[in-house]
Amino acid sequence: MRFGRVLCVVLVILCAASTQADQESRVVRTTSGSVRGYKEDDVYVFYSIPYATAPTGRDKFKAPIPAPMWLETFEAVDKHIVCHQSVVFSLPPTSIYQEDCLIANIFVPDTEETKLPVVVYVHGGAYQVGFGNLLTPKSLVNSKKVIAVTFNYRLGVHGFLCLGTEDVPGNAGMKDQVALLRWVQKNIGKFGGNPNDVTIAGYSAGSSAVDLLMLSKSAKGLFNKVIPESGANIAVWSVQIDPLNIAKEFAISQNFTDVDNIYALEEFYRSAPFEVLTSDNFMSRSDSTVMFSPCVERYISTKTERFLDDAPVNILKNGKYNKVPILYGFANMEGINRVQMGYDLFKDKMNSKFSDFMPADLEFESEAQKQKVAKQVKEFYFGDKAVGDDTILAYIDFFTDVMFAYSTLRAVKYHAEAGHNQVYVYEYSFPDDQIMPETIKAKVRGADHCAQTTAVLDSPPEGSEWAPPENKSEEYKRLRAIMRELWLNFITTGKPVPSESALPAWPPANASGAPYMSLTMPPQLVDGPLLERRTRFWDAIYDKYYRTPVPPPTPPPKMHTEL
Repeated sequence: MRFGRVLCVVLVILCAASTQADQESRVVRTTSGSVRGYKEDDVYVFYSIPYATAPTGRDKFKAPIPAPMWLETFEAVDKHIVCHQSVVFSLPPTSIYQEDCLIANIFVPDTEETKLPVVVYVHGGAYQVGFGNLLTPKSLVNSKKVIAVTFNYRLGVHGFLCLGTEDVPGNAGMKDQVALLRWVQKNIGKFGGNPNDVTIAGYSAGSSAVDLLMLSKSAKGLFNKVIPESGANIAVWSVQIDPLNIAKEFAISQNFTDVDNIYALEEFYRSAPFEVLTSDNFMSRSDSTVMFSPCVERYISTKTERFLDDAPVNILKNGKYNKVPILYGFANMEGINRVQMGYDLFKDKMNSKFSDFMPADLEFESEAQKQKVAKQVKEFYFGDKAVGDDTILAYIDFFTDVMFAYSTLRAVKYHAEAGHNQVYVYEYSFPDDQIMPETIKAKVRGADHCAQTTAVLDSPPEGSEWAPPENKSEEYKRLRAIMRELWLNFITTGKPVPSESALPAWPPANASGAPYMSLTMPPQLVDGPLLERRTRFWDAIYDKYYRTPVPPPTPPPKMHTEL
C-alpha cells in the first residue's frame, strides 16, 4: 500500500514536470536569485516567490525579515502556500499552511514592452482568512497594459495581535504588506514593470489595507495610486478600538485568566499552539468588528518601525498623508454578506436587544444613552416593524452603512476638506444572483459585498466556497468589459475616464461625495451626493459619540529575578 502511494506521487511529479517542460517559460533575476515562471492563459505567471521571511516560533509577532537567497533557478510554480488562519472558512484542499508564508505571485503579459504600470492586489477576508490568489488578475494582464502582483500576508492573531511590547508591537500583517511593496520596488523592473508607477488595490479587508497604506509613513513613496474596493481605513472593523482589551477578550475565551499581567498575556500568545490562535469565529460578532485587525501602535524605540502612529481619522483630518489619486467605492448592497453569514442568528438578537448592534467605535456615557441612540437607529431603518424577512432590505441597508458605505463617504469628506482633489467615487449596483434563503431571495436585487471586484478580476473556480453564483448575461459581460476598462484607465493614467475616452466623464468628488459614478448598465454619472439621507443620519451620531482608536498602553517595566 505504501509502495502504491509512493508510485502515485512519483507519477504525479513526472507528469507535472512533463507539462512544465512543454510550457513556455521565462527566467528573471531577482535580488534573491533567478526565478522561472511559466505561461498559462497567455500570461507568464511566477508563483510562490518568497518576498520576505516571517519570523517563527516565539518571534512570530515581529516584523518580517529579508527573504532567503538561492543559487539555483527557483521554479516559480504554485506551491499552494497559505498563512495560518481562522478555521471559519474552508480553503481549497490543496492548501499548505505554513508559518513562514510570505510569498508573491507575479503576472506578466506576453509582450516585450518594458516599464509597464504595476498593480498590486491585496486580498480580502476580514484580516482573518484568505490568500493572495483568492482572486487572480489574469484578465487585466491580458490587456498587455499592466503587470500584476498578488501575495500572502499574516492573518488573524498572527498578523494583528497588538500588545505594544517589544516582542508583540502590532501590525505584523501590515508590515508584511510594506515589505512586499519594497520588494516590488527592487524587483519589478526585472519583470518589465515600472517601480515608479505602482497602484495598490484591494477588496474587503484588502480595501481597508490599501487605504491604511496610504496613511502610513512607512509606505510613502512605494506607490502612486490607490483603489480601495469595499472597505475604508476608518471603518469600524479596520482598526482595533482598544487592542489590549481585544487581546484580553480572546485570551479569556481560551480559558487564560491572568490577562491583567501584560507579560503573562504575552507569554500566552507566544507559546499558544496554532489550533488555539486560529479558533476565533470572527463573523459572529454583533458590533461589526472582526477582533484582530490593524492597530495604532505606540512608540517603543527607534529600532521598531511603526506602521500606523495615529488614528486614521486624525491623519485624514490633519491632511498629513500622501495625497495620491483614489478610486473609491462600494457595492449598493454590501450588507448582503450579513444575510449569507449570520442572518438567522442576528435577526432574533436585533429584535431582543438592538443596542448590541451599535458599532464598536461609538462610545456612550451610560447604558441608557446607548439604548436611546439604538432606538433612533432601529426606527430610522426599520420603523416600527420587527427585523425579519419583511424588512430584509432595511437589514441589508443597516449593515451596508455601518460596515462599508458610511465610513467610505465620511472618509471622502475628510479627504476633500484636507484639499485632496483626486478622489473618484462610485457605487456598483449591477444585481447578482445571491446565495440566501429562498424566502427572501426574490426581494433582494442588488450587488453584494465586493461585487465590483469579481467583475474586474477573474472568476473563482465554479463550486469554490469563495465563488457565489454569477450572473453571466450578455449585459453583465458588457459591464464587466467596461469595469476592466475603467480600472485599467485608472491604473495607467490616474483617472478612470481620461479625456479621450468614450465613457461618461467622471470628475473627482467634493466633500458631499458628489458627483459619483453609478456603475450599472449603462454607467451614469450622478450629480447629487451618494446616500445623502443615510450619511447625514450617521454624521449626527458620529459627530457626537465617535470613539477614536487608541494604541495599547505603555507596559510596566519587566521584573527581573535572579537565578
